[in-house]
Amino acid sequence: MSIRGRTAIVGYHEVPTLRHYGDRSSESLMAEVARGAIRDAGLRKEDIDGVINGIMDGQGQNSLEISEYLGLQPRYTASMTVHGASGTASIATAAAVINAGLANYVLCIFGESRPQSSSRLSALAQARGGGPPPSLSTEWEAPFGPVIAANGPYGQIKQRHMYKYGTTPEQFAKCAVDERFNALENENAVWKGRPITIEDVLNSRYTNDPLHLLECVMPCSGAGAVIVTSAERARALPNPPVYILGVGGPATRHDSLWQEEDVTISPVVMSAPVALQMSGYSVRDIEFAQFYDCYTILSMMCLEDAGICPKGEIGPFYPSPDTTYKGAFPINTDGGQISAGQPGLAGGFRHVVEATRQIMGRAGVRQVAKNNLCLVNG
Repeated sequence: MSIRGRTAIVGYHEVPTLRHYGDRSSESLMAEVARGAIRDAGLRKEDIDGVINGIMDGQGQNSLEISEYLGLQPRYTASMTVHGASGTASIATAAAVINAGLANYVLCIFGESRPQSSSRLSALAQARGGGPPPSLSTEWEAPFGPVIAANGPYGQIKQRHMYKYGTTPEQFAKCAVDERFNALENENAVWKGRPITIEDVLNSRYTNDPLHLLECVMPCSGAGAVIVTSAERARALPNPPVYILGVGGPATRHDSLWQEEDVTISPVVMSAPVALQMSGYSVRDIEFAQFYDCYTILSMMCLEDAGICPKGEIGPFYPSPDTTYKGAFPINTDGGQISAGQPGLAGGFRHVVEATRQIMGRAGVRQVAKNNLCLVNG
């Protein structure tokens, strides 16, 4: 049974993304955005009977712990564990749960507060053999020690895309520059008010050749939350409903890069057609997009796989339409993760929050001209 238009997002809240929040815990940030989203939706805490959050690699708080911390007693809880897709997966799950009658008002919530020493301590722990046990991919992907973040595999993916399709460093840099432009007027962005040029991107140091620092995400602290309910209940609430018209996935082709036959193809080739078919719209109807962007190569590759442009043509696509919030086809209108920041799994969730903000017409100076139909990818 299709869930097209049966549910809607009715409220949201987001705290500014910062490098650090001092002594504040992840739980305190999530409590703040939970309270803000509930109030924004015109609801009471007692109305919330569903909670979905994210947890990755066994790190963080599960939905039971978060519910207890928030003083909630939901009829339904779940913790998403699908990496960066966890935020969008929470929306698909909430829509299905509400449609099945398992809950009426679902709080989808993600956040992380990083201590100032977290990155250095984590690197030291890995170097000394500490941290989580090695995965099955270690033998093939990390035989010589840890690679910082995901720079290793995404450097390989970018290199292959450049070789196979002729995508240029300047075209990747244009993606980063457009996203930074979108972040300049975003009060919640970690890089607000700090423009960059294509030359800045190309002159920034390599994190893993051919990845430049300014086309990579920066881990930060922050949180976001939205409330999902039925379309019928949504009509009685104060905000314009953001209807969930179609969902696809979370799909997967692999977890370890070495198992992928073609690293330039993402699981979006599986999830986007399902979501579009359910929605009743084609990709040509999409007015703007919010796509997961831990690196320029990932968002650009996924845009191809969603059909925004033919496969291998995302390089020429970027200099052509203006992808800023002022342009013909806006992408990641809050700056995305690359320029607004990645607070853990709340980084991917920020695309959901920004899509909601834009469709409700509440983006201020960043408001896109056409805001009826958005494609969101996690």
